[in-house]
Amino acid sequence: MAAMTQGRPLLNRRLAEFGTTIFAEMSALAVRTGSINLGQGFPDTDGPEEIREAAVRALRDGHGNQYPPGPGVPELRAAIAEHQQRRYGLTHDPDTEVLVTAGATEAIAAAMLALLEPGDEVIAFEPYYDSYAACVAMAGGVRVPLTLRAPDFRPDLDALRDAITPRTRLLLLNSPHNPTGMVLTREELTVIAGLAVEHDLLVVTDEVYEHLVFEGEHIPLISLPGMRERTVSISSAGKTFSYTGWKVGWVTAAAPLLAAVRTAKQYLTYVSAGPFQYAIAEALRLPDAYFDGFRADLGRKRDLLGDGLRAAGFRVYQPQGTYFITTDITPFGEKDAYAFCRALPERCGVVAIPNSVFYDDPDAGRSQVRFTFCKRDDILHDAVGRLRRLAP
Repeated sequence: MAAMTQGRPLLNRRLAEFGTTIFAEMSALAVRTGSINLGQGFPDTDGPEEIREAAVRALRDGHGNQYPPGPGVPELRAAIAEHQQRRYGLTHDPDTEVLVTAGATEAIAAAMLALLEPGDEVIAFEPYYDSYAACVAMAGGVRVPLTLRAPDFRPDLDALRDAITPRTRLLLLNSPHNPTGMVLTREELTVIAGLAVEHDLLVVTDEVYEHLVFEGEHIPLISLPGMRERTVSISSAGKTFSYTGWKVGWVTAAAPLLAAVRTAKQYLTYVSAGPFQYAIAEALRLPDAYFDGFRADLGRKRDLLGDGLRAAGFRVYQPQGTYFITTDITPFGEKDAYAFCRALPERCGVVAIPNSVFYDDPDAGRSQVRFTFCKRDDILHDAVGRLRRLAP
C-alpha cells in the first residue's frame, strides 16, 4: 500500500507522532525472547472466583448477551453509585450521573472528545500514560505537561499555577499516578481545586488505582468544595479485580458533564462487555475485607520486587500506590532507558518499560525504567534472581 494518497500521509496528522504503543512492543519482545514480562501492567492470575462465576451465570442466564443499555446496565450503575457513597461519601444518581465505558481508556477518550475544542490546552502530569497524549491529540487539544521529578514526583503547584493560560480548558490528573506511584495529598488536591475554581477549569481524574494506595489515602477530587460541577471522575474494574481483559470502566460526574461525555462515548463503542457488567456489579459489593486484602497483598509484592531491584543495583523510587515501581539505571553507568529495556531480555530475561516514552521531554525521564509487581510470587522471585545478574 502506498504511504500517501493525494499527496497526503495516510495517518491523520494529529496522530503522526504516535505509533505502536510501548506496551505492545515490549510484550511482543517478552514473548519472542521467552522473558518474564514485568512491563505491561496485567496480573498473571485471575481475580476472585465468585466474580468469574457471576460472569458465567450472566452468560448462561442471557444477561448482557445482546446490546446492554447505552449508559450501562442498571445493576452496575447502581453498584457504582453505592461504591462511591460507601467509600467516599459521594452521592450520584445512577440514571444521570454514572456512565459505563469500555475501560478507563474509552472514558478518557470520550471525555477529551466531548469537552475539548481544537486549540484548547490540557495540563497533565508528566510522565503520563500514553493514551492521554493520543486522546488529547484526537480531540485537537494541546497538551501542556506539568513534570513530576524524582525522587518524590510531587507536583510543583506554583508551576501548575504558572501553566494556566486563557486557553487552558482542562486539567487531566492521575492519582494514584502511573507510572511513578505518587498519590496526591489532601493539601495538594485543595490547591488544585482552588486553581480550577479560580480559573473556571474542567478537571478529568483518572482514579483506576484508587484501591491500591499503600501510603496515604485516596481522596477523589470531586469530593472537594467547588469541584462537583466541574469534575469528571474515571475508574475501572480491571486493576481492582484483576480482570483487565473484561474492559469495564466508568465515569461519575454531575448530570450536565456526564451527558456531554455520554454523547461522545455512544459513537465510540456504543456498548461493551454486557455479561461482565453484571459480574462487576457484584464485585463492587464485595466486603471491605476483599479490598483490604488485595491492597495488602500487592503491598507485599511491591516490597518483594523493590528489595530485589535494590539488590540488583537499581535506584528505586518507592511508590505510594499503583502496581508499578519506577527505578533509575544510572548506577549501572547507563543513561538511555529505552536502549536499556531493549537489551534487558538478552541480558537477564526480564522485560520492563522505559519511562522516557511517557514524557514530552524525554530527557526528563531518560534514565527511568518501570517494573510492575502484579505477578505471582514465584514469578517475582524468578525475576529478582535474574535481575541480580546485573549487579555491579
